Amino acid sequence: MHIDQTLQPSSLSPKIDRLWELSAAKIRAIERRHDTPHDALVYTVDGRYTSRGWTEWTLGFRYGSALLQFDATLDRRFLELGRRRTVEAMGPHLTDTGVHDHGFTIVSTYGNLLRLMREGRFEQNPGSSAATRPR
Repeated sequence: MHIDQTLQPSSLSPKIDRLWELSAAKIRAIERRHDTPHDALVYTVDGRYTSRGWTEWTLGFRYGSALLQFDATLDRRFLELGRRRTVEAMGPHLTDTGVHDHGFTIVSTYGNLLRLMREGRFEQNPGSSAATRPR
């Protein structure tokens, strides 16, 4: 292995920006093709995700990815998507504390919302459990 000691973090910016562009497109495509918030996407068939209800932990990644997209890009559409879908689909999983995938479902969604809110990235709507407005 050859380590390039001259490499600077700023030289990675174009590639990182491209990563977030591709990520945004993938998140939007998944939401267009699977508009039901409870579609647990597990694997692909002919290049398209297929929903299987026996593995709902993937919902945490699905909606957590939108929240991380907002975190990295400040694109409010992804905050709104992640927040809305978390509230719509993830509530029944809040009490699944005895299962090993609780972290995938709850930390990725509600956990990211709580972290972002505590960081001051948006405010909680009084009277609601869901965060609504970026600062």
